Amino acid sequence: MGIDLVGKIGSMALIQREEGDMDYNIFARLGRELKPGMVWVSSGATEIGRLDYLRRTGTELAGPIEQVKTDYAAQGQAILMENYRRYIAPEYSVRQILVEHTHFNKQASREFIRELLLRCPGQGAIPIVNYNDPVSFEENRKMELSELRKTSQSVVECVDNDETAAVIAELVGAKTLLILTSADGIYRDADDPSTLVRELSEKDPQRLENSIRLLQQSCVGASREGAGGARAKLEYILPCAKLGTHVVIGSPRHRIEDLLAGRVPATHIRLEG
Repeated sequence: MGIDLVGKIGSMALIQREEGDMDYNIFARLGRELKPGMVWVSSGATEIGRLDYLRRTGTELAGPIEQVKTDYAAQGQAILMENYRRYIAPEYSVRQILVEHTHFNKQASREFIRELLLRCPGQGAIPIVNYNDPVSFEENRKMELSELRKTSQSVVECVDNDETAAVIAELVGAKTLLILTSADGIYRDADDPSTLVRELSEKDPQRLENSIRLLQQSCVGASREGAGGARAKLEYILPCAKLGTHVVIGSPRHRIEDLLAGRVPATHIRLEG
């Protein structure tokens, strides 16, 4: 059995901002849809950890931002996994996989992760993947990436889970890559909902890349501080799209099944045929 889908959901999609709490409806809906043959990349640990700490103490953590984010992420990881396990069908196993950039920049580590993920469908397991923020120190990460760039033109950073999901989709040869984001997809004009790009398809990889590059020129802004926005999403998905993975970028308001089938607004990027 192969990997049918690699999916990614962002932090803000798992949060009810008005309530200052997790969106349990999203977890429940995902739990009904996730099944073996899928790899799920989930952000959310840092923000969920922050909300949990605030609820328990009445205050937020103080100190250097890097330390605060680390502490929140460590607190939120357990809660994130608890809720996936709570809502995913009990007959399926749920496996947490924490990754770092180094894992994808070393061939032996890449192969180890690939084999781990490919074993899951046959074992009735759903992997939940997240970047290992609690043990990733930013300054060390910058130095490691700088050294890697001296010897390699292609370096995986994984500071954004959009990139993590795209790298995994390429690694396992996923049929589909689903990126759930705060918008209905990619817009030619972010201020005009009517400019949603519903379909971007070409007959060969080079023409597909050219079309994606053209679309990137109209992409500006991001949903939150630190996010890469639509331009970065398109950059991340480019390699796997050129290899034949069907990429869907859409809103978590919709069911996975409806997004993939094109029954709701979303952006579909793929090779024809």
